[in-house]
Amino acid sequence: MSTNFDIAQLRSSCATCSLRELCLPVGLNDQEVHLLGEVVSHKRKIRRGGYLYHTSTKFQTLYAIKSGFFKTCILEEDGRQQVTGFHMTGELLGLDAISGDLHTCDAIALENSEVCEIPFAKLEEISRTIPSLMRHFHRIMSREIVRDHSIMLLLGSMKAEERLASFLLNMSRRFAIRGYSETSFILRMTREEIGSYLGLKLETVSRAFSKLQHETLITVNNKHIQILDLDRLKLKMGNTSCLT
Repeated sequence: MSTNFDIAQLRSSCATCSLRELCLPVGLNDQEVHLLGEVVSHKRKIRRGGYLYHTSTKFQTLYAIKSGFFKTCILEEDGRQQVTGFHMTGELLGLDAISGDLHTCDAIALENSEVCEIPFAKLEEISRTIPSLMRHFHRIMSREIVRDHSIMLLLGSMKAEERLASFLLNMSRRFAIRGYSETSFILRMTREEIGSYLGLKLETVSRAFSKLQHETLITVNNKHIQILDLDRLKLKMGNTSCLT
């Protein structure tokens, strides 16, 4: 990296990214931010429908989504795709491969996207110099574990419209964290992909959308969702926590 490395530019570019949890809140000095910047500076563009990585490929890199949207999925024995997650700007991809050294799913771009590549070996190396980086990285991994647990509870205990309400609230919260509207957003995934993720058939997802709209909780215009009453939508889920 050149000697005129722009610390302010790195801090600005990471402002809406999950990497802000690795560097910005922990009071790193400019030299330490410089070290991190050398690790995450490489960018990679993925066109819509393109693969970021495939199942069973060797793990070497984590990916921070700089812009765009991805789904992760596995291929069932009958050839169907099972969606395991949706990932938006500012989130990390590749955590699934850390324990086994192989990716356990495919990651596919739902729109033209760009990621920052983070070689894991280099991240571990600089974490020995900046221990707070690994502590914050562990927090990110812990949050992913909690999310997976929440999904299991969701699929086992909720009716269709409750699952959909939980999903929409989860998306709402994630958009809000990144400074976007929590009540008006575009869903980049199809209803079929939502159904695969929530364990519902396509027609069941469509009925659930219609029911929430009939109850004036949301309006739907193609993929644009408008949440009309967040509090009532939360009540739709009862006492079960939505995805974190």
